[in-house]
Amino acid sequence: MEQPTYLKLHWSESVVVVAASQIFAAYISAGRVNDSNEEQMLLKSVRTAIKLADRADTLVKSDKEGKG
Repeated sequence: MEQPTYLKLHWSESVVVVAASQIFAAYISAGRVNDSNEEQMLLKSVRTAIKLADRADTLVKSDKEGKG
């Protein structure tokens, strides 16, 4: 029997996981994921999600960040 995996993600990490899963699902739907490139496409999805989050953080200021 496989041991369970326990994760304790911070809020920002969980946001990236949601975005990455949507990106990965789109790659699957487009037929771009197969057995030989699954790991690479998964990493690409996560990297893209991180890049999107970073760009959003740079371009959008939240109310808590104040006016700068």
